[in-house]
Amino acid sequence: MLTAATLGLATYGVYSAGLGVVDFFRSPGLDWWADLALILLGLLLLLSSAFVRVRMPGGLALALSMLLALQALSLHNDFHFYGDILVLPQVFRGVVAGTLAGLAYFGGKAEQANEAHIRE
Repeated sequence: MLTAATLGLATYGVYSAGLGVVDFFRSPGLDWWADLALILLGLLLLLSSAFVRVRMPGGLALALSMLLALQALSLHNDFHFYGDILVLPQVFRGVVAGTLAGLAYFGGKAEQANEAHIRE
């Protein structure tokens, strides 16, 4: 579970950073600060995925923070592009983020219990 969460978080981070880079050079794109925020948050999510994998204290909290920040930025982007909030993509993004967070949490607990069992 922890490996799946790590790969999912890393993929989400690369996707977000890549989307920010592509949109930065697109003509009718987002504001420059939104593109930079998308790139920065994506890269921080990529970094936090490594912290989640090694179960570094605070790694999951950092990943959750980046997921929530990307969700908030997505709300801004929807309103900027479409003039309205698209509910279904926002719900899907939230479900994916919640699933990744759950996999990371429970995967970390399972790995911790496995290590404790090995020590006994």
